[in-house]
Amino acid sequence: MSAAGSNPAPSAAQLVVAGFNGPVSASDDQVTEYAVAAPVRARLMAALLLVVGVVLLVVSILVFLLDLPRDVLSALVILVLVAVVGGGYAVTRRTWLFRADPVGYRVRMVRGAGVRQARWHDVHDVVTTTVHGARCVVLRLQDGTSTTIPVSVLALDADAFARAVRGHLDAAHGYHRR
Repeated sequence: MSAAGSNPAPSAAQLVVAGFNGPVSASDDQVTEYAVAAPVRARLMAALLLVVGVVLLVVSILVFLLDLPRDVLSALVILVLVAVVGGGYAVTRRTWLFRADPVGYRVRMVRGAGVRQARWHDVHDVVTTTVHGARCVVLRLQDGTSTTIPVSVLALDADAFARAVRGHLDAAHGYHRR
């Protein structure tokens, strides 16, 4: 029961499906997508702003030193505005990095993840570990290969993500944990 005593408190699974703690979406066929963490999106936007700022500075200096037409600078400012707005849109979209459904999973935009997609029946187990100082969830496959996902890039706690992945794995193998 909740503190008010009238409605039961939502379970962790209900919170995940409702969109708390990072999943992008979950539909009736139990597809769950996990998005890029906000700090990672902020770093990407900062990198974009740094690059366009340096380009704008260099071109401004060249326009001044080479006495180029001011239209060059005006055109560049317009391109910078388009890049910043486009980059802002791309960064604020909640693009998924890990997608799980009843059949299997897919990983994208994670360099060095290993196997990018597999069926749940091919997954031997799921473990949490530290790889090069970063907490990771590793899905070890039957054939000896693995998928490694650094949880710091996900908009979800490492333990909650590992529990969700284990839940998909258990459901695919017909296990029911309490």
